Amino acid sequence: MTWAQHLRESYGLPVFDFPAADDDTEPPGDAAELPAADAVAWRIAADTYDSEESWPEAFARFCAAVDTTRVRSIVVGAWPDAYDSGPEPVIEALLDARAKLPALRALFLGDMESEECEISWINQGDVKPLLDGFPELEEFGVRGGSGLVIPALTHRNLRSLTVETGGMPAAAVRGVAGSDLPALEHLDLWLGTSEYGGDSEAADVAPILTGTRLPRLRHLALRNSEIQDEIAAAVASAPVVARLDVLDLSMGVLTDEGAAALLAGQPLTHLKKLDLHHNYLSDALRDRFRASLETAGVTLDLDTDGADEDEWDGRVWRFVAVGE
Repeated sequence: MTWAQHLRESYGLPVFDFPAADDDTEPPGDAAELPAADAVAWRIAADTYDSEESWPEAFARFCAAVDTTRVRSIVVGAWPDAYDSGPEPVIEALLDARAKLPALRALFLGDMESEECEISWINQGDVKPLLDGFPELEEFGVRGGSGLVIPALTHRNLRSLTVETGGMPAAAVRGVAGSDLPALEHLDLWLGTSEYGGDSEAADVAPILTGTRLPRLRHLALRNSEIQDEIAAAVASAPVVARLDVLDLSMGVLTDEGAAALLAGQPLTHLKKLDLHHNYLSDALRDRFRASLETAGVTLDLDTDGADEDEWDGRVWRFVAVGE
C-alpha cells in the first residue's frame, strides 16, 4: 500500500494542478482556463523522468499566468530527477519570487507519489531558508527524508508543520524539537526506520513532549516509527499531552509493550481523538483502550489495516506503514 499520495487540500483549499507545458490548453496555463488565484492551492510540478522543463521554468509559466499577489497556497510537486537532485533550484525560485507572493500562507515541498519518486528516494535539502524567507507562512510541509535538513529555528506565525518521511534524520528531529514555534497548533512527524535514515531515538523528541516551545500545540503526531513503543512510553508521562486534542501514534510498530505503557500513564480521557491505526496490538489491549477511552467519548482508531507480520529465521518481523 502506498501512503504517500498527492495532497488533495492545502490551507483549506482544493489542490489544483497547474497545467504542464505539453497540456492541450493553448497556451498552457491560459488564464481563461484557470481558477481564481485565491480559490485553490496550486500544485506546480515538472516530470521526474526525462522532463523537458525544469521546475523553475514551470514556476515561471505559473507566475506569468496567475495573479500571484492573491495566491495563498503552493504545493511543490515533482522536480526533474528528484531521486538524484535536491530542491535547491526550487527553493531559489520561490525565494526569488517572494515579492510576488505577499498572500502566501501555505507551502508544501515534495508532493510526489511513488510512481514519480518513492518517498525515501526523494532528495531533500535545507528547508530553513524557505521558513525564514516566508515569515508569514502558517502551514509548511515537506515529503522525503534523504538529505533533509531542519535546523533549530524560530517562526512566529507557523500553525502547522508536517514532515513525511520513510526515515527522518535524527538531526532534523532534534532541529524541530529545538525550534521556537509559539503559534504551532499541529505537528506531524513521520519518524520512519533506520533502514531509510530514521536514526532518531525517543530522547530526541523530549523537548517536544515538554511543550515549552509549543504553547499552542493541540495536535501531536509522532508516527510511522520503528521505535513506536519507546515513543508511546515517553508520551505516557509527557506534560504536553494534557493540552492536546489529538494524539497520533499511528503507522508504526506499536505493540502491547508500548500500548500498556501508554494506558498506565497519565489520563487520556480529555482527548478528542487517539489515533493508533496500523498497530500490532493484541485483542486484549484493544479491548482495554475501548473500555478506557471510548466510554469517555474519545474517538479511537485501532485499525490494523496493512500491519502484517512476517516470521523468518525464528524471528517475527513487523513494519512501519511507510518505508521505501
